[in-house]
Amino acid sequence: MTTVPAHKSLSEWFRRWRSPLRKFLVGRGAVRVADLDDIAQEVFLRLLRYESAEVVQHPQAYIFKMAANVAAEWAIRSRHRLAHEPRWLSTLVAQDTIEETFDNQVVQREIKRAIGMLTARERAIVKLHFEEGLSKAEIAPRLGLSPRVVRRDFETSYSKLRRELALKLTGALDHGRE
Repeated sequence: MTTVPAHKSLSEWFRRWRSPLRKFLVGRGAVRVADLDDIAQEVFLRLLRYESAEVVQHPQAYIFKMAANVAAEWAIRSRHRLAHEPRWLSTLVAQDTIEETFDNQVVQREIKRAIGMLTARERAIVKLHFEEGLSKAEIAPRLGLSPRVVRRDFETSYSKLRRELALKLTGALDHGRE
């Protein structure tokens, strides 16, 4: 009898039962949605302890039972966690790292460049909306335009900015550099 290495079967099991496992956990209602992936990962990590896949005779039932146990463990642990003290939270100070500072500089430079590509009227509408918080109806009399023209120009300029920034920023931020 040849044994199948656990990691080969495990990857197949993960692909096959990850979604049904998530649905099962959601149906139980004992797990926060934010914890679903963590619990599923914990289940499959625990399965890695086995030398071969043959140890588990009914993998789906075993995985679901293990998931129920892991979910119960997580629920017990979460009940025993202490709530954060508001005084303690207010003393936290965000410390930017060099990479975050660099990323922020890249983002700011790209936003300025993209805004510079808009027409003067589009730039004015976007700045009044985002910097001063004016509605499109409030911008119209300020620029001597109809609300319809302001709405059209805002939508056009916003689309231009999204298109322009999506190409540059996603690449710069996803890869860490320009």
